[in-house]
Amino acid sequence: MAYLPEAQSTPWQQSSEIDLSRTAVLVIDVLGGSGGVVPGLEEMADNAVRIVKAARAAGVPVVFSNDAHIAGLDKEIELWGEHGIAGTDSARPLDAFEVQESDYLVPKRRYDGFFQTDLDLTLRELGVDTLIAFGCDTNICVLQTLAGAYFRGYKTVVPADACGTFLIGTQEQGLDYFTRCYDSRVVTTDSVVASLS
Repeated sequence: MAYLPEAQSTPWQQSSEIDLSRTAVLVIDVLGGSGGVVPGLEEMADNAVRIVKAARAAGVPVVFSNDAHIAGLDKEIELWGEHGIAGTDSARPLDAFEVQESDYLVPKRRYDGFFQTDLDLTLRELGVDTLIAFGCDTNICVLQTLAGAYFRGYKTVVPADACGTFLIGTQEQGLDYFTRCYDSRVVTTDSVVASLS
């Protein structure tokens, strides 16, 4: 049997520094418009809103990656039922974010926010190489979007308490996977807000 080394923290994971001039906040599927989030995810949503407000105050771009499915067509609907249908409240960021004209909204029809969207182009034109990425579901859209980020060379910071899972797997499994497979730096909302201050 081949020897597999234990996961070790990388220099990126050990660092506490973030170059804000090359950073964007990426909010993944914290949706519901005026209707609110899935019950049980309220604390996650509150933390997400805190980070977005701190980012705006620091002049850091805020990008929303939102489900915008086509009813009766998109593959995800076969698996999960109707959700995030384009043009409905379930495809809009929570009202608590108070979306601004300076924010960027990037609709998606698959789990990965980079898949056949202009997310990568938008980030590159903003000069971004680091993402503070969070949202839900931890083990589906967040995980797949982090994969897309990693494959494109972005560094990622994931505030664990601004992520939520309710469909599959555990929060701990997702966070461990991000750290090991995508070199994500897993932190807290408080530490992100402090970095943005």
